[in-house]
Amino acid sequence: MSQEIWINLPVKDVQSSTAFFNQIGFQAESANNARAKLSIGNTTILLFPNEVLEKFSGAKIADTSQSAEVLFSLGAESKEEVDEIIRKVELAGGTIFGKPQESQGWMYGAGFADLDGHRWNLLYMDESKMPQG
Repeated sequence: MSQEIWINLPVKDVQSSTAFFNQIGFQAESANNARAKLSIGNTTILLFPNEVLEKFSGAKIADTSQSAEVLFSLGAESKEEVDEIIRKVELAGGTIFGKPQESQGWMYGAGFADLDGHRWNLLYMDESKMPQG
């Protein structure tokens, strides 16, 4: 059995979502209006129209304006990278739900929602400042 994981994510408009993710610096390729492939590091996220994913899953799509179905957490290389991605998210039409800030003296992060309300967490961890033991 293959050990790859593909995350299937419902979106209202494949083309708009593909453009959004490319604008914020991720790698997204649209095959057509039926699907797109989003690559982040070694992770593959497939973007499907809501109705297609409902058919695949046999369930209604979560209303992201009322609830969060998942929180994607992404590691950043620096505080500056967190700030830059958040700036790009704002320019691309995403929503910031957690402004960039330091936490516990060794982490720096922020949170945003994409065009469909899916929530993403960016986190830089300065392991040299991480508490020991």
